[in-house]
Amino acid sequence: MSLADADLVDAKRRMRVDAQARREAAYAATGDSGAAAAQALRDHALAALGAVLAVPRRFTAFSPVGSEINVMPLYEALVAQGHTGGLPVVPGRGRPLRFHGWRPGDPLAAGVMGIPIPLATAPELDPDLLLVPLLAFDRAGYRLGYGGGFYDRTLAALRARREVLAVGVAFAAQEVPEVPHGPGDQRIDWVVTERAAISVGR
Repeated sequence: MSLADADLVDAKRRMRVDAQARREAAYAATGDSGAAAAQALRDHALAALGAVLAVPRRFTAFSPVGSEINVMPLYEALVAQGHTGGLPVVPGRGRPLRFHGWRPGDPLAAGVMGIPIPLATAPELDPDLLLVPLLAFDRAGYRLGYGGGFYDRTLAALRARREVLAVGVAFAAQEVPEVPHGPGDQRIDWVVTERAAISVGR
């Protein structure tokens, strides 16, 4: 459903409350702090994206916080395969994300809200594959983020220059029938969960 601005903000706000609770329940139900789910996500992603990963990629992920599914096993596998990884840095409100290179084991600094980010001396990275966090997703490729619009602005800016692949990562329980969306919301191409890799939105 594409909604008017005020209705869209309210619909997203209400869905975020429910989606956060669903994600926390999915994380708690793993019983192992999500370790097995993270490994299953890695395996599904590598199997489904084999053709995409047949050439060297510049990819980005994120440092998982709280009940977010842990994307780091997949990150480490991609680096081991020879792809170049990076993590996002928030440059300021209303601006697209920037990305800086990072390898597992490299030191990290505290970014916005204490989220770990690469050191300021790390080289900038211009990605063609993004592993994207979310609160909820649907089969049309719409994702519910955290409300800052950072990934929508980032994907719009990158896609204006060239083709990039956006892959949402989530617990399967985060799927909903339909995510409320407007014209500024960027669709993702895939979602990978602990149960499957799903081609969406295209």
